[in-house]
Amino acid sequence: MIVTSKAILEPSLQAFKQGKPYAIGAYNVNNMEQMQGIMTAAQETKSPVIVQVSRGALKYAQDLYLANIIKAGAELNPEIPLAIHLDHGNSFETVKRAINLGFTSVMIDGSLMEDSKTPSTFEYNVKVTAEVVKYAHDLGVSVEGELGTLGGIEDGVGSGQTHLTDPDQAVEFVERTGVDALAISIGTSHGAYKFKSEPKLAFDIIEKIRQLLPDTYLVSHGSSSVPQELLDIVNKYGGSMATAQGVPISALQKAIACGMNKINVDTDIRLAATGAIRKFFVDEPKAFDPREYNTVARAAIAAEVKKRMEAFGTAGQSDKVPNWGLAEMKKQYNS
Repeated sequence: MIVTSKAILEPSLQAFKQGKPYAIGAYNVNNMEQMQGIMTAAQETKSPVIVQVSRGALKYAQDLYLANIIKAGAELNPEIPLAIHLDHGNSFETVKRAINLGFTSVMIDGSLMEDSKTPSTFEYNVKVTAEVVKYAHDLGVSVEGELGTLGGIEDGVGSGQTHLTDPDQAVEFVERTGVDALAISIGTSHGAYKFKSEPKLAFDIIEKIRQLLPDTYLVSHGSSSVPQELLDIVNKYGGSMATAQGVPISALQKAIACGMNKINVDTDIRLAATGAIRKFFVDEPKAFDPREYNTVARAAIAAEVKKRMEAFGTAGQSDKVPNWGLAEMKKQYNS
């Protein structure tokens, strides 16, 4: 059941309006084991899922390999609503390539210039985002934009600077671009090394934007929690990540209660896999078969994603998702 992100996010938005908020986790994929782990968690919790792919992942996996691995995950789990999303597309050409590969949802990050490190002007962001929206909607593909910039850099994306989203400017941005979803900056940060102390997120910004944009899906990037228990495993078996700190699950749950619909998770998946593999090699020093250590990595990924699905309230929501694929969305966008 490959659908657009709009199909998956719409029930979340309606649930918030009914006083029963939950959010969809969007989980980054780089290889087969990550995809398998995510789909195992989705099956066990009956959760809809957004699988997202960065430009770095597309390059690493040679994009056609990765696109077909994701489609295999959908074919093997036909009852799980799945959106295939481009994360942090930086140009019109990147978006076109993703759509040609069968992605049903794209992000155009016009908050940064095409080098993905330099913050853009508001007018540049509006222009490039509006161009992508027109092209994508004509094909039935959902679009996410971004306003404001996050701290940190991950997978080559980010300026290292934080600029919180202005609510009034967010209204203008959505009106001028027509985006379905808006990634907003509320104090989260890319990467594992997000904060030196407990983060203080701008929940008031979420609440204000939700009031001003009641029908726009709101997205939180840089939202991995970097759990201490995962760091402990990595460090116990040879790693050195003592200062890493992420966004607590409790803070993400509060953001969901304020109106957030989509929560991006990447670092936690990497940490779960890395810790499992490090432990495996210490416990099994004679092992050399990738199938063996990737099996434990896959299980660790599934367990970590399952925790997020349950914490975000996504569990049990798969039957709420309408079957809005590209053909249906093309009709809706062009009606």
